[in-house]
Amino acid sequence: MMKQQILAMIGLTALSGCASVSAVSPEHEKLPAASRTLDMFKSDNEQCYDRQRMGETFVVDAHNHFRPFGGAAKSMPEINQYLLDTGVLFVNVFGIGQSLPVTSTCEYYLDCVGTPALPSMKNDFVNAVNYLDVDPEGTVMTLSMTFPDLANPENVVEQIKIMDKEYPNMFTWMGEVNMVKQALFGNGHAATPKEKIAKWAPFMKVLRERDIPISIHSDLGNDADPYKYAYLMDEALRLYPDNKIVWVHMGLSKELSHANPDKHIAYMQNVLDRSPNLMLDITWRVINDNYFADPKMRKKYVAFLEKNSGRILPGTDFVASHKKSYAVYRNEVLANSDIFKDLSNKAFRNIALGQNYFNITGMNYIAPQICR
Repeated sequence: MMKQQILAMIGLTALSGCASVSAVSPEHEKLPAASRTLDMFKSDNEQCYDRQRMGETFVVDAHNHFRPFGGAAKSMPEINQYLLDTGVLFVNVFGIGQSLPVTSTCEYYLDCVGTPALPSMKNDFVNAVNYLDVDPEGTVMTLSMTFPDLANPENVVEQIKIMDKEYPNMFTWMGEVNMVKQALFGNGHAATPKEKIAKWAPFMKVLRERDIPISIHSDLGNDADPYKYAYLMDEALRLYPDNKIVWVHMGLSKELSHANPDKHIAYMQNVLDRSPNLMLDITWRVINDNYFADPKMRKKYVAFLEKNSGRILPGTDFVASHKKSYAVYRNEVLANSDIFKDLSNKAFRNIALGQNYFNITGMNYIAPQICR
């Protein structure tokens, strides 16, 4: 026993360079969900899911940006390890809907107001190359086309053909694409004109034919005018009822951080009721911090999620800048999963354990049953 203690002390000292070492800080530890494996989500799996033992965080990150707005990105192997250590086994590989020019030294658009952030195909190409080079193990990555400019949609079909030629059958999702994102107004972005939405028809037809979902960022409005831009998504849903559309962040944003929860929930319920192919993503901790964390509002949103548990997708909205760390991603997973603690087993299975994601993608996986 003494020999083992001495060896352990030597090993710790060698790693730390000091005489005493504290335990690994909690923010660097794996989550309980890290014990999940893909085998648990296969159709022949007979193992039930123990929420207490394996955690109540999501297994699907349906909104993850593997490329930053500007500057260097985290490597795909490192991100993949983040996923495994937090028990995230399925992930949408987004680029960035609008990225900063390569000539800019800026890494975040809000730090360089006046610098244009425009749609580009380069991030999607890089994601595809990285995926082919790495072939990540232990996770299922869905590549997504983020290049479309919804305000200038005339060339989107031609751009899809380029992706088809270079990377056939690899891109099975589209988005996050921006219809209106107020945070980018200082970087050359503006709300998509309503009349332009009808001109999406050619590429939306391609998506329907290929059964490809599209994730759209469309701010509802802002605190001064909460539903200022609601008409834009209304128009998109009216014109394309048969497309699988995911409305990201439930229309919320930093600019709309104080919406009346009753009115917001009523509006979202109405939209879901009249748009059977619409799903909502509840990613981005802005939602948790400003809405779900408040006990009174949380109760209302839990009821909303329960009622619509087959229409909700989870995730982080993580942006893989080289400045980010595992601790940051881990905290995002925890924050964006916190409300799942209050869900029934049915809703938890649909949302957190990924059944909704498997349904919308047609993947040959199934969420395990919850242990009694």
